[in-house]
Amino acid sequence: MTTLSIVYVTNNGHTAALAEAIARGASGIDGAVVHIIEIAQHDIKDGRWSNAGIEKLLQDSDAIILGSPTYMGMVSARLKTFLEWAFNPWRAQAWKDKVAAGFTNSASQSGDKLNTLIDLAVFAAQMGMIWVGVGDPPGNNWSGGSRDDVNRLGTWLGAMSQSNGDRSANEEPPASDRSTAERFGRRVALIARRLKDSTPYEVERQVGR
Repeated sequence: MTTLSIVYVTNNGHTAALAEAIARGASGIDGAVVHIIEIAQHDIKDGRWSNAGIEKLLQDSDAIILGSPTYMGMVSARLKTFLEWAFNPWRAQAWKDKVAAGFTNSASQSGDKLNTLIDLAVFAAQMGMIWVGVGDPPGNNWSGGSRDDVNRLGTWLGAMSQSNGDRSANEEPPASDRSTAERFGRRVALIARRLKDSTPYEVERQVGR
């Protein structure tokens, strides 16, 4: 069994739609168990995140996929609060050598979404995790391309979607972005399963000083 946890923040449901698409893709892999975890506003108290049940679930996960809308060119404040909480598992090296991946959504075609994915990748590197990017070639980058292409935004570091701000999560992101996210979820699950099934070794958890 390979356990994946998708941890995300959403406000209008667009990022949640992307999380659900990733979960569908990952769930299609034999032996994969997927948990979708929304960091809700009520999970943040006095500027801190805390949820003992989710902490244990993350500790037991083989892969953690992080998602946030891109606000002002970066991750949302709510997800940043969660990432700062992760100082605790960092000290214990509890997530070291787990698989990590990320995804984001914005209303603008660019919206500087890449910066959000870079934030998440750097976080994963500091946690000692193994980052997985999108494996599909870019679409919609020639005269015969369209908004319906897989990976139509041409992303590699993580999954991206673009949702028109005046449309609901039932309408946006488009099917192409959801399909790209499904394929991304499948890829992350396959890699996580492959790593878990490989020869085990002892993870060094001591933090060097």
